[in-house]
Amino acid sequence: MTRALTGTTAHVAENPLIPVLAVVGVGLIGGSAALALRRAGQVGRVLGVGRNAQSLERARDLGIIDAAATLQQAAEQADVILLATPVGGLGGLLAQMRPHLRHDAVLTDAGSTKAEVVAAARAALGERVGQFVPGHPVAGAERSGPEAADAALYQRRTVILTPLPQNAPAAVEHVRALWQACGAHVIDMDAGAHDRVLASVSHMPHLLAAAYMGQVAAAEDAAGRLALAGSGFRDFTRIAAGSPEMWRDIFLSNRDALRVELAAVRAVLDEFEQAMARGDGPALEALLARAAQARRDWRKE
Repeated sequence: MTRALTGTTAHVAENPLIPVLAVVGVGLIGGSAALALRRAGQVGRVLGVGRNAQSLERARDLGIIDAAATLQQAAEQADVILLATPVGGLGGLLAQMRPHLRHDAVLTDAGSTKAEVVAAARAALGERVGQFVPGHPVAGAERSGPEAADAALYQRRTVILTPLPQNAPAAVEHVRALWQACGAHVIDMDAGAHDRVLASVSHMPHLLAAAYMGQVAAAEDAAGRLALAGSGFRDFTRIAAGSPEMWRDIFLSNRDALRVELAAVRAVLDEFEQAMARGDGPALEALLARAAQARRDWRKE
């Protein structure tokens, strides 16, 4: 069996890691995982589940999925189910699937928050929560939909798992192998620690970009400002174009940790404002130098 994937041919292994994969939410995150597994030859059949029939048809045309399915069909047929939907609706999806889940199926997610997701999974799955291995691929882009799917998205990226005490070791290792087959480096974290760290380095950048973009767009002379905006503006605001539904759910799900980070950012902004109000060049330069050095020391690209 072969399949063309953006100029390459993927051969399915005789015994692929995942004979049947169901992806709930076939957009950038879920679609990219399916394509990466196809390229690695580690998935047999891919079912796509979603609210938009046209998007699912497009995903099939692009070779991301083999067929569209309902939640019930996915639960009955899939060996692994990847939930790549906004985190606010995850509990409801799990509750709908629970009566139909195969007892040997493994479920995982791609949500950017974990503590609330874990609580929702416990409420929805009850004694079967051990089948759910929480995960978060730290990768993305401002694009969305099946057309945004990219088989190389997870290459050399980090995926965080926050395993539950109820997870069988084999289930955790199966999900780890899934992401490793996509080219990712996989680490384990506590769910609470995950949410605190990601509030700072993932959720806060999007909030700041969105707030700044909204402020500029609301100005009376917005058209003139945007006409003169250059590369700095482009780079800083790029992520503000992401899915409003997804980011709404992330901000609400991780609001406690995010509010702590907001307070810390406000304190630094106050330092800048006070230095400018005083005309204090050395203090302002020190703040800028501290930030510049920290950015130069960060080697990740």
